[in-house]
Amino acid sequence: MIHIPDNLIERKVYIDKIKPFIEQPLIKALVGQRRVGKSYILFSIMKYIMESRPGANIIYINFEDFKFSDIATAEALHRYISDRLHNEERNYIFIDEIQEIPGFEKVIRSFLLDPSNDIYITGSNSSLLSGELASHLSGRHIEINVYSLSYSEFMIFRRLPDCDETLRLYARYGGLPYLTNLALDDATAGEYLKSVFTTIVYRDVVVRYSLRNSGFLERLTQFLSENIGNIFSAKKISDFLKSQRVNISPGQVQNYVSYLASAFIVHRATRYDIVGKRIFEFGEKFYFENLGLRNIIIGYRPGDRAKIFENLVYNQLLYLGYDVKVGTIGDAEIDFVASRDNEKIYIQSALEINDPATMEREYGNLLKIDDNFPKIVVTRDGFDGNTYRGINTLSIREFLTSRQ
Repeated sequence: MIHIPDNLIERKVYIDKIKPFIEQPLIKALVGQRRVGKSYILFSIMKYIMESRPGANIIYINFEDFKFSDIATAEALHRYISDRLHNEERNYIFIDEIQEIPGFEKVIRSFLLDPSNDIYITGSNSSLLSGELASHLSGRHIEINVYSLSYSEFMIFRRLPDCDETLRLYARYGGLPYLTNLALDDATAGEYLKSVFTTIVYRDVVVRYSLRNSGFLERLTQFLSENIGNIFSAKKISDFLKSQRVNISPGQVQNYVSYLASAFIVHRATRYDIVGKRIFEFGEKFYFENLGLRNIIIGYRPGDRAKIFENLVYNQLLYLGYDVKVGTIGDAEIDFVASRDNEKIYIQSALEINDPATMEREYGNLLKIDDNFPKIVVTRDGFDGNTYRGINTLSIREFLTSRQ
């Protein structure tokens, strides 16, 4: 008997993405950082199936639950599921944190051969899931990225109004769903965030990639925390560390950053030439999946407000389903070029616009783009009038609650 948690809050944006694929011969793969709520999204789908299809045969395995610890191989996984299948009936198979089982993709491929099996999986490692699924199940799976709570979801989960204090709490402690059960202060939420960060780094980076230089990994996460929104150069970091008598090659730096990205600790934003329509091979920016974890690393400091602000804008664009890049047009930079389907928006993030030079940089750069896609400047407070020469201006709270 599947127990659905009593405190289940439906995250509609993800449920609506999954529903059209229920009972389709495709693997539904939910991927994202640990503790962002993938398991509860699975529970929401189970609940929907149980209510709409009474008596449905649901098989659920969670590899973070000790009672499933005896399933340690692909063979054991195949045997466990096979023993619980109902012949000539629809079977709904849910597997949480599937990357813990070596060779899992062969098991999934085997069960997918039977069209009566409807399969849902979650995982916390992007490279492992995308690589294995792409190579063994190309064209037979859909991947749904799950993120920390958006600002709108944060308000729903915490039952808070849309106000500056709510935004401050969100920017400081982030959107991990379990925080709903805790007081939002450093003594309580802070300790939980430290525990989550340690778990992610240890299980999904240090252990998974057999890393020996955990000291460098710690320094690298601190560097990325300090440099949100700055162009990243593996060579510059390598050169700096060599001056500190730490011998790390640019290639090693790049590998370690890739490990952090694979665990969804950070997201990588590549640079895009708006006129030439090409991706730059070098020079990228990194943003944190969860600002609460970022703030645990180096603290929540007044001087970091602009960086945190920019990270909030980036995360909202990901949540809305955009592919997000950093734009360049000549010598000018556009903070974000966001593409979804055949649509595109250009966004500048500016904590404040209180002098002509800032106004020229933020609006002037957007005015250099010669196309008709929407252009938006997001500021802390917005301003009356809302537009400047056709460019929309939104306050950060307006932007975070919009459905662009």
